[in-house]
Amino acid sequence: MTDIAIKSIEVDEILNLIEKRDPGQEEFKQAVKEVMESVVPFIKNHKKYENSGLLQRLIEPERAVIFRVPWLDDQGSTRVNRGFRVQFNSALGPYKGGLRFHPSVNLSVVKFLAFEQIFKNSLTGLPLGGGKGGSDFNPRGKSDGEIMRFCQSFMNELYRFISSDKDVPAGDIGVGEREIGYLFGQYKRLTSEFEGAITGKGIAYGGSKMRTQATGYGLLYFVDEVMKSRSESVEGKSIVISGSGNVAQYACEKAVQLGGKVVCMSDSDGYIYDESGIDEEKLEFIKELKNVQRGRIKEYAEKYNVPFSEGTPWEIPCDIALPCATQNEIDQNSAEAIVDNGVICLAEGANMPCTDGALEILQNSNVLYAPGKATNAGGVAVSGLEMSQNSKGISLEAEEVDRKLREIMKTIHDKCTEYGETDNGTDYLKGANIAAFIKVADAMLAQGAV
Repeated sequence: MTDIAIKSIEVDEILNLIEKRDPGQEEFKQAVKEVMESVVPFIKNHKKYENSGLLQRLIEPERAVIFRVPWLDDQGSTRVNRGFRVQFNSALGPYKGGLRFHPSVNLSVVKFLAFEQIFKNSLTGLPLGGGKGGSDFNPRGKSDGEIMRFCQSFMNELYRFISSDKDVPAGDIGVGEREIGYLFGQYKRLTSEFEGAITGKGIAYGGSKMRTQATGYGLLYFVDEVMKSRSESVEGKSIVISGSGNVAQYACEKAVQLGGKVVCMSDSDGYIYDESGIDEEKLEFIKELKNVQRGRIKEYAEKYNVPFSEGTPWEIPCDIALPCATQNEIDQNSAEAIVDNGVICLAEGANMPCTDGALEILQNSNVLYAPGKATNAGGVAVSGLEMSQNSKGISLEAEEVDRKLREIMKTIHDKCTEYGETDNGTDYLKGANIAAFIKVADAMLAQGAV
């Protein structure tokens, strides 16, 4: 393929370049569009970023690896999945970002996640580059033995590209502490090295306290700052959460601790609506159901005699909406319902859960919209703390990690307000994109054309 240059710094020109080079990668194109709509106007007013080929470098991964993952099922048959690792940008430090095991995973999805991770990691203030990986393997319905054999086969290839100073994966959808344990065990066998090449490990072998809670807790710490900016609080507010995995569970837990009333959680089958609120006891049932029994949220409805509905929960009236499931779960119709119901704040626990159409509606409303690169950065922040603890051979107490997490989320909120100030208040999307871009861009310019 011959070189394709950006003739002018315009959003459409950048998107056309992506379409020519990577046709059909709609998720990646969507993620780039969301960032560039904030960054391009900023660049035009800051000439040092304009003529350096910076944007062309920024939207092209430094490295993308695709590999075959063969594994044996319990019947002795060989099955094959596809593995990915996109090492997108290392201007700020080693590549950092999770592994996702889900049938929806493809190169476009991994590139969008890795691109988003660049800016998320930048906002944390930690020395972390952006990367992401995963596989179209579906852990649902698989035995522990099948998951172990898959993880070992996946690591047989991935280990060539990671280390504590090069690329440090973590978990994401479909990759929890069980999967991280299998992946790390195989990495150790292959390299004979016990090092912090993976985060999200168990406490017994180098994991950080509070890592499991970090993304969900961090989300609520950010929401708390947003609400304070409007002289409001989480206390007494009704909250709808989509998803029921790790992020959703600990978002619910922290919301309850802050005095909020969570009335909904969901999974891919549908959602439950508990008008009386999901308290700590009910949440423990959800944790047992999802983490141990690998059950479905419908069982909550049966146990507590509350309604269960198929589809997504965004018709439910609430004060705070927290999409914590997956990308593009909120479409234009859902966004219209959220606005019509008078939601005060929508903060993303998932990565890019709003479609372009939904985002436009939210941005043109009175809803305080907070993007995932800012709100769900708590997970990677504590992963960064885990890396630091591993390198120093220490273990911080949970209270100390939680304090640092809260400080990081407040700092991210302050950066968003600094760069997102408008005549109508704070544009958190603009603020997050510009604050993150400046740090990455300055590092790239300082390091030359690399």
